[in-house]
Amino acid sequence: MAKSKVMSVEEAISKYCFDGMTVLLPGFVNVGVSEVLIEGLIEAGIKDLSVISNNTSVPHRGIGKLVDANVIKAITCSHIGNNQVTVQKVVDGEINLTFVPQGSLCEKVRAGGAGIGGVLTPTGLYTPMMDGKQVVEWDEAAGKFVFLEGEIVPDASKKRFILELPLHGDVCFVHAYKADKLGNVVYRRTSRNFNEAFATAAEHVIVEAEQIVEVGELDPDEIMTPHFVVDAVVQGRTLTEA
Repeated sequence: MAKSKVMSVEEAISKYCFDGMTVLLPGFVNVGVSEVLIEGLIEAGIKDLSVISNNTSVPHRGIGKLVDANVIKAITCSHIGNNQVTVQKVVDGEINLTFVPQGSLCEKVRAGGAGIGGVLTPTGLYTPMMDGKQVVEWDEAAGKFVFLEGEIVPDASKKRFILELPLHGDVCFVHAYKADKLGNVVYRRTSRNFNEAFATAAEHVIVEAEQIVEVGELDPDEIMTPHFVVDAVVQGRTLTEA
């Protein structure tokens, strides 16, 4: 019988988390956010975090608690407008912000999980989202992509793409509806959002489950994240949104 991965929040945090780590925090606003693990991270005094997430929840909840605790040094996300505290800290220079369009963010994380060197997307062309990134153009005559250099003048007749590089983290916090003691995961409704993709792109994955069941109780067809990417399972609490 495989060994149970169930442990306390304190044990999981002390075993896999550390100052200065890059942490993947899936969730949409506050749906699918691992609130119990985030609270445990704050209680453990872990700081200088680089966060990869869709947003920073709302003030004083979920990821917003990390903002309040002043433990985020940098964040890569697609939106911060739901949390005015985050906005102010970015304006004041307390948090280093990198914006990525939401679809591109998902693909960058998915690439990190799949071991892909990057993805090509037209999203963000001729906008600040293109700054500092490599742009390629499809050369029909040569039958290949070529990298563009210097000033890039908008031209709708050209097939151009931004090269978005993969994102990968040290740890990912996953919120699950159910997980068995081995770490097989089932998500519920919209709380699935970014959790499934983000769980593939970290060295260690800690699952916060509303319900922890025995191995064999989950139908194999309903498992969405398999146990072999999961390092620990902790008891979570029921989401108020889904």
